[in-house]
Amino acid sequence: ALGGRSEASKVRVGSPKAVVEGRFEGVTAEQATEIITGAGADLDEDGGVIALRSVGSDGRSRAHLGGRSVPVGVLSELAEQLLAVHGQNDQLRLLRSTEQRAVIDRFAGDSVAVPLAEYREVRAEWQAVAAELTERTSRSRELAQQADLLRHGLTEIEAVEPVAGEDAELTEQIKRLAAVDELRAAAGAAHLAVSGGTDGDSENPGALGLIGDARRRLGVAEDQLLRDLEPRLAEAAVLISEVGVELGNYLEGLDADPERLEQVLARQAELKKLTRKYAADVDGVLDWAEDARQRLSTMDTSDEALAELAARRDALASTLAGHAKRVSEARVRAAGELAGAITAELAGLAMGQAEIEVTVRSRPADDGDPYALTVGGQPVHAGPDGVDEVELLLRAHAGAPALPVHKAASGGELSRVMLAIEVVLAHADT
Repeated sequence: ALGGRSEASKVRVGSPKAVVEGRFEGVTAEQATEIITGAGADLDEDGGVIALRSVGSDGRSRAHLGGRSVPVGVLSELAEQLLAVHGQNDQLRLLRSTEQRAVIDRFAGDSVAVPLAEYREVRAEWQAVAAELTERTSRSRELAQQADLLRHGLTEIEAVEPVAGEDAELTEQIKRLAAVDELRAAAGAAHLAVSGGTDGDSENPGALGLIGDARRRLGVAEDQLLRDLEPRLAEAAVLISEVGVELGNYLEGLDADPERLEQVLARQAELKKLTRKYAADVDGVLDWAEDARQRLSTMDTSDEALAELAARRDALASTLAGHAKRVSEARVRAAGELAGAITAELAGLAMGQAEIEVTVRSRPADDGDPYALTVGGQPVHAGPDGVDEVELLLRAHAGAPALPVHKAASGGELSRVMLAIEVVLAHADT
């Protein structure tokens, strides 16, 4: 009925087929209802649905869901959403302390999840600060030497005051200043070709003069096709005139300045001293300086800095202890409800006299524990899931001592305890 493999050997000798059916009541899970409706079946008015499986003596199998014929895989998908089958091998994870703590956390829901999330966030910061304090204290001499080198580099860079992209800009300036004569000749010849010579120089009319002459000739032509070309020449004249103006401005600003060239070369030499030591270009030098400042902020090994870190660590420890206490209190509140709910379920699993107890207690910190935290005046181990150890105890019958479940229960009983837990947690974890 759960979509498992069919076997003809399960059919009684002399019978044509074997049939098994089961009724799922109160189906509300979204994924389960989607599987049912997707197969073309309908839920009953009370939210129930019947699954049926038949196996013929010839080994052929048929499956039905809600009165509709469906592939066997549909029953398997539905069973995954609605059923949990436990045998004696499944209870092994219940013996782990972490799993028992997870049970109570899932049962408690947000009452544990919210303070536990806050605890984990503060714990991560507390660990980071404590680790930094330990590193600074143990490596004070080495860090002091590194800090001196970084400060020396920063002093050297700050004295030069490089600007992002400055080296590339200086290279262009040097090229321009070193080739001023060649640049002036090229720009002057281009300007003459565009704008022509001085007014009235008929030998060098320039492009503007030639275009002007062409416009005049076309403007008086008797053929309209020729006259229509004149506006296009006018557009060309405007563009060439603008180029001529820019060439003229370039020539005016292109002065030979040996002194300026010497200044630019000296500045370039200063920057090259930095790029030889710290990075391939000025932008890289600036990145090195920024990284050095950030590293220096974490390398202060003075008594004042260490005292400040220690104070921050202690403040975080105090905050962390508060969160740990709230997590523990929420677990203790949930423990009684969880134990009662599991005990009630066991009554329907032939363990009517059995009683479950759920204990929550702090885990003491060992000597030298790096995660030791003082909560309520006692040193405890602050793990990622809090400071608590959770244990499920089983009292087999009235008057019997409460013992850990793995000691008090047989394999079959332990499976039933786990099944009861599964039922109780159905609202929290499907």
